[in-house]
Amino acid sequence: MTDIAKNTICLWYEREAEEAARFYADIFPDSFVKAVHRAPGDYPAGQQGDVLTVEFSLMGIPCLGMNGGPGVQPNESFSFQVATQDQEETDRYWHAIVSHGGQESECGWCKDKWGISWQITPVALTNAYTSSDRQAAQRAFNAMMTMKKIDIAAIEAAFRG
Repeated sequence: MTDIAKNTICLWYEREAEEAARFYADIFPDSFVKAVHRAPGDYPAGQQGDVLTVEFSLMGIPCLGMNGGPGVQPNESFSFQVATQDQEETDRYWHAIVSHGGQESECGWCKDKWGISWQITPVALTNAYTSSDRQAAQRAFNAMMTMKKIDIAAIEAAFRG
């Protein structure tokens, strides 16, 4: 019997759950594929022996990738928010996602090639827009609104005024 987390994020993929889990495990620290489970019988989206679910950890968060077949698409109402410490880390995660079939969005958001949304969010940005100095916070927020990938130096300059 496998240890099952009390709360697990379940992500629906057409047929690429294992590929996605391995991709995430290669990019993010504290991430790994725990188990690949094959279907014990035929099901609407596949056949006996096909990969049905993949248990994985994504930055310490238990996840389950499910090959549920076509018809269900992820949207921006769910995203992974990744707090980054510096521009190099921000750039590394952003480029890993976008350059492997993903797409850029606005304000630090991007999508991977499976349609899962990611917020690559530097801690400097969060600290700036949550500052008690509301004018400085507004300047940093306004600067962020013009960006795709977050530029920490530009956020810090806007915060300083």
